Amino acid sequence: MTRYALRVASVAAALGLWQLLTSLDIDLWLRFSQFPTVADVARAFADRLAGDDYWTDLTDSLTRIVTGFLLASVLGVATGVLVARSRLAEDLLGPILEVVRPIPAIALVPVAILLFPSNEQGIVFITFTAAFFPVLVSTRHAVRALPPGWEEAVRTMGGGRWRILGSVVLPGALPGIFGGLSVGIGVSWICVISAEMISGQYGVGYRTWQDYTVVDYPGVFVGMVTIGVLGWATSTAVELLGRRLTHWLPRTSYVPTGRARPKSPRPAAAAPAASSAVPTGPEPEEARDEHLV
Repeated sequence: MTRYALRVASVAAALGLWQLLTSLDIDLWLRFSQFPTVADVARAFADRLAGDDYWTDLTDSLTRIVTGFLLASVLGVATGVLVARSRLAEDLLGPILEVVRPIPAIALVPVAILLFPSNEQGIVFITFTAAFFPVLVSTRHAVRALPPGWEEAVRTMGGGRWRILGSVVLPGALPGIFGGLSVGIGVSWICVISAEMISGQYGVGYRTWQDYTVVDYPGVFVGMVTIGVLGWATSTAVELLGRRLTHWLPRTSYVPTGRARPKSPRPAAAAPAASSAVPTGPEPEEARDEHLV
């Protein structure tokens, strides 16, 4: 409860500082007099919530994100496993992927306009491209980092290629895969908003750009807050799903500095018999390591 209270207090302090700087028209080096106040943004937000356009924009942006991200997740994981496990696939697909990967997804907007018959499909393509490469790279590195002994153990017990894939490769690479998914969902939001600003007709990004063109700065901040909240919610959903699917992983707990963990009392060992009493030396290194684990 203390940690949640600190988080709420930090947000409240940031909003209070924003309201103070903008209401007093502070102009030192940064021009806060040009910013709308928190009260102005809150009134604009309430007006948007009462209308239908806001919810239409929200639905359109979420639909584009979910569609592109799901396609990128499936194809990114499949391609990453294929490239990591097959030399032939790495030789055929690796050069093409490495050439396309550094190109920003937003730079592909002209390609999407020329390639797809509708703007909606082009925006989904931009979202897919933004999330595909983080998932691909994370999956590839996670699969290559797996200890070879796991696969050899399954082969020793008679397991085939598909058994190794389902029992060793995918479960072992899940932490790395969800790391790529967390990065991919954030990059998808950045690119889908930019794509909506350029070629969209509805969506949070399109509405934010329209507010900027008509000099409605409170509306611009409403769009920014909406994008931030949606990005946080989707990233949190991906993280929670990853924790649920990797519940077998050991979790480290936070211990504040200067506070020692309470030690559990150890039962007193029985005194050895006189005939079997042997002087014990230093604890072996293997036993110490096992005790630490």
